[in-house]
Amino acid sequence: MATRRPLSPHLTVYRLMHTMVFSVLHRATGVVLSVALVLLAGWLLALAAGPLAYARAATLFGSPPGLLLLLGLCGAFCYHLCNGIRHLVFDTGRCLEKDAARRSGSVMLFAALALTAVSALMMLRLRGWL
Repeated sequence: MATRRPLSPHLTVYRLMHTMVFSVLHRATGVVLSVALVLLAGWLLALAAGPLAYARAATLFGSPPGLLLLLGLCGAFCYHLCNGIRHLVFDTGRCLEKDAARRSGSVMLFAALALTAVSALMMLRLRGWL
């Protein structure tokens, strides 16, 4: 005779909340940034390989799709950084109430978007497009 054990609630039981979305995005940006390390290693290898290899890498990363990729990686980094700081605040026992967590999520998202925008403006200015 099998014992009847309670079943774990399925994902469909829970209502999607902003904290869940922020958590999933934090994990996803961590994975994206880990994969981006391969690109960084490739760029560093091209730098070490000499002027011709570096010129190819610079052309690739300087093209519009390459710049868009770098902007996306910059956005992922800014989001992951700001949300990581938010989690450090949570670890101190602060902002754990529902309203405070919602406010800190809004502040974190605004800060990540602002950092990404400032980085994009700096990139455009360095390239001479502004």
